Order: sequence, then structure tokens, then C-alpha cells
Amino acid sequence: MAQKESNILNMVLTLFLVTATAALTLGFVYNATKGPIAEAKQQKLEQAISKVLPEFDKLEPKEGIRVKPGNGTDSLTFYVAYKGDKRVGTAVRTYTDQGFSGRFWIMVGFLPDGTINNTAVLEHKETPGLGDKMEAGKGDFPKQFMGKNPENFALTVTKDGGDVDAITAATISSRAFCDAAQRAYNTFMNKKEGGTE
Repeated sequence: MAQKESNILNMVLTLFLVTATAALTLGFVYNATKGPIAEAKQQKLEQAISKVLPEFDKLEPKEGIRVKPGNGTDSLTFYVAYKGDKRVGTAVRTYTDQGFSGRFWIMVGFLPDGTINNTAVLEHKETPGLGDKMEAGKGDFPKQFMGKNPENFALTVTKDGGDVDAITAATISSRAFCDAAQRAYNTFMNKKEGGTE
């Protein structure tokens, strides 16, 4: 009986040591990579802002502008750009939950009148070779938003009666991109008109 208890105790101790070693290793790797990952995300964000806005020399971030229904994860960030004292545009970090592979984030740059200057994809898990064609450089999909004002350009795919040509074989991703852009536009116009939501 003592032999059996000894074997169980040895197995429990061994399992504890393996688990503790794995946890410490994961903690070390997480801490070692946390800084570079955050730095890379910040760099991508800054590049996206520069890409979607006209030339500017001052930028004012406006954090956490909530959208309906409104919980902590349902907020957009606005980056208001100025050239001298003149406001030249606003970049809006927006999202959609309608992607083929779940939530993704894009940046939409608006001129003061609401015209879309440009768009940039920040983060997604869409299918390579299909949904990822919403990224500039992988397809022409984002070009059709440039210079368009959603006041008279319907941000829905043509299949749904809108003005946006969907990515071939990636209609879900295309619809999701439009959803994110429309959310950004609605919130931008609401804030411009003095809204609180």
C-alpha cells in the first residue's frame, strides 16, 4: 500500500513541477514580447492614421466615443487632424462584428464634409486570399471608398442594393467592411452635429 501512495505522490509532484515550469516560461515569454507587440500595434495605428488623412501637422485623439448599444468594447476612437489652425480631417478607428471570422478593426478617414478620404485595415482574421483583399495592396476593394460621401454613396454591397462592389467570393467580409465604415460615418456625423451618442 505504501508503494502505491508513493507512486501517486511522485506523479502529483512531477505534474506540479511540469505545470509550474510551463507557467513560468509562458509568463516570461509574455513579458518579453508584450512591449514589442504593443509598439508594433502603435506603429500600425500611426501609419493607418497618416494613410487615411490628408497631410496634417497636429493630431488630437478623442478616446472612447461610444456607439449604441454601448458597452466598453463598443467605442470608437477619433483622431482629429489639423494643418495649422484648420481642421483637415478626422480618422475614426471603427469595428464590425459581422466579419466571416468575427470582429475586425479598420480606420476610416473623413474630410470635414463627411467625404471618405481613405480607409485602412488595422486588424482582422478574414480568410487569406479572399476576405483579406479588403487590405490595400491585396486588392482594389478599398479604392472604391476614396472620395465618396456616404450621404449619397450607399455603404452596402450591390447585392443588397448599395454602391459597393463586393470582393469576389468574400461577400461576408465586404458587408462587414461596409458595416464598420457606416458605423464610423454615423458616429462622425452625430458628433459633428453635436450628438452625444
